[in-house]
Parts: sequence; structure tokens; C-alpha cells
Amino acid sequence: MKKSDISNISNAESVERAEESVRSSVQPSGKFGGKADRLFGADPAGLDESARGIAVLVIVGVAVGLLSGMFGIGGGTVIVPALVWLGLTQRNAAATSMLAIVPTSISGVISYATCGSVDWLAALLLFCGMFVGGQIGSWLLSRLPELVLRWIFVVFLVFVVVNQISFVPSRDQHIAMSALTGVCLALLGVVIGILAGLLGIGGGALAVPALSMLFGASDLIARGTSLLAMFPNSITTSVANLKRRLVHVKAALIIGLVAAVTAPFGTWIAGAVSPRVGSILFACYLCVLLIRSLFVAVKATRSARASS
Repeated sequence: MKKSDISNISNAESVERAEESVRSSVQPSGKFGGKADRLFGADPAGLDESARGIAVLVIVGVAVGLLSGMFGIGGGTVIVPALVWLGLTQRNAAATSMLAIVPTSISGVISYATCGSVDWLAALLLFCGMFVGGQIGSWLLSRLPELVLRWIFVVFLVFVVVNQISFVPSRDQHIAMSALTGVCLALLGVVIGILAGLLGIGGGALAVPALSMLFGASDLIARGTSLLAMFPNSITTSVANLKRRLVHVKAALIIGLVAAVTAPFGTWIAGAVSPRVGSILFACYLCVLLIRSLFVAVKATRSARASS
């Protein structure tokens, strides 16, 4: 046998051993890991899973649970940047965030429902509209320039912050349901769905102030109803993301389960403070989001001008 043949055989064996090593390293270890691999496929690569990374996931879960309970939001504006910082791509971070929102929203809805602060019919109508609007928003998303979308989000946040500061909801008010109110709630859901699809947000930051200002809901009912309307959408989206193997299941479970534990504390804080204080706290949260979004929009505008 020639030396070249021996060399080729040796190289082929080396390549085969390397591929086998990669395959074995991808397989999760432990009983839980093996089961996760059979159900969902291997988790996306890149996330920092060291002790430091796990600690960050737990801290994010605590913050998300408190914010979700206090303001009736999903918490994606906190989860996604944290996961990207830990090493996931934007796509995988967004998909993982949606799965983490499922247990968070369940806990939040239960907490608000036990206090009678959920309008079930209004949430159903909102969700129906959001489902339709989300499809329209996804269609527009592929056609509008990204720079335009970023500035739309900034302008919208300014509008919401101003209204939160100037408007104080009553804690004793409820949504007076009628045929016209039902139609308007569904149309509101369509608008929220379009904006959520365009801007990549869950919709709580839109639904909560709209329910209070336009439909007379108390601050607590607006938050509980918002969480319930987001709940079905997060499940259906997560199922699709899991089928496409976009979700880092371990990270989603850590954040979601920790957030589910802390969400009732956020709900308790929301009920303990006055509606005025609650509006100011929500406005402060939106201001932080506004500053971050404005920075990103300005940076994107400068990059677009430099490349043109």
C-alpha cells in the first residue's frame, strides 16, 4: 500500500473521530438534558452557562417577575438584551424570551385574578384583535425600513410616557362592556398587534395605558387583563419557536420559573401603592426603555448616513 493511501486513511479516521467528538459534546448530559434533547433538540450554542451566567439568568428572572407583576408586561424588554449580552443571537434571545414569558404571565394572571382584577371578556377580545394585527404587523415589518421602525417606537414611547404622567386612573373603575365597547376592544387589539409585530414587543406597554385611558379600566384591571391577553400569544409563538429549535430551553425555564415566583410580589406592590405612584413608576420604566431606544435609533441613523 502506498504512503499516500495510508495518509488518506489516517486523515479520514481523524475526521470521523472529530465529528464523533462534536456529536457527543452537543448531546446534553444528565437525565434532564437527555430528555430536553429528545423533546426540543439541542439548545442553541453561545450562551454563557457558567456559574456567572446562571446567576445573571436568576437575577433577570427576579427583575422580570417584579416588573410583570407591577406593570402587567411580559418582560421581553429586559430578557432579550440580557440573553444577547450572555451570548445568544438576537433571534434566539427573542424566541427564548417568549417561552420565559409563559410561566411569568400565568403567575401574574393568577395573582391579579385572585384579587378580581382581570376582565376575562376584554382579554379575549384583545387577544383576537392582537392575533389578526400581529399578522399585519409581520407583513409590514418586511416592507418598512428598519430605521423608520425604530423612530416610530421612540415617538410612540414619548406619547405613552407623557400620558402616563398626566393621566391618573381610578382604582374603582371597571370596563363598561357593550357591543360597541367589544368592537373597539377588538380594534384596539388589532392596533396593538400591528405595533407589536412592527416593533418586536409583547404589547403590555401598549395595552395597559390604552385600557385605562380609552376604556376606563382601573390600573390593576388594565394590568391583569393585559397579562391574560398576552398569555395565549406567548404559548402559540413558543410552540412554533420550539419546533424550529430557536429556544434555549434551559435559560427560558430558569428565567420563567424564577419570574413566576417573584411576580406575586410585584402584584402586591402594585396594589399597595396608589394609582398615581403606580403611573409614575410605570412612566419611569418606560423612560428607561425610551432612552435605550433613542440611543439605538440615533446610532442607526448615523450609520445609515455614513454608508450613504
